[in-house]
Amino acid sequence: MSLIKRSRFNFPALPDFNDFFGQDFFNWRNNNFSPTRTTIPSLNVNETQDHYTIEVAAPGMEKKDFNIELDGNTLNISSSKEVRDEKEEEGYSRKEFSYQSFHRSIALPKDVVDEEKIEAKYKDGILQLTIPKKEEAKQKSSKRIEIT
Repeated sequence: MSLIKRSRFNFPALPDFNDFFGQDFFNWRNNNFSPTRTTIPSLNVNETQDHYTIEVAAPGMEKKDFNIELDGNTLNISSSKEVRDEKEEEGYSRKEFSYQSFHRSIALPKDVVDEEKIEAKYKDGILQLTIPKKEEAKQKSSKRIEIT
């Protein structure tokens, strides 16, 4: 399985000058190197003999906020959360929680994935996808051959 990668020279966008002093200028990881200033959730990808597991860190979301589609061999995971217009709440000096929309695409190996059996679960801020492999694509265990 391979992830669709961005250029390794994709530097983070500099903060807007009007907001220069209101941000942590040296903490660019808050924007996760996104030029659109949206959050891009981190992924964990695990491969076993039988399946792939993809975990997406997306705390604060609900199941209904996600859209997962398989287009050919590209798995598209997106989310949008309706942002409420919140008035300044008493007691907060800073609010950094962000529930912006995102879109991630993952290229799956051709003719390996059993598309009909893909499962998705969302629990404790983690979206977990289990993507089973087709029987013919599973790696066979080794067999010892006796010499006669």
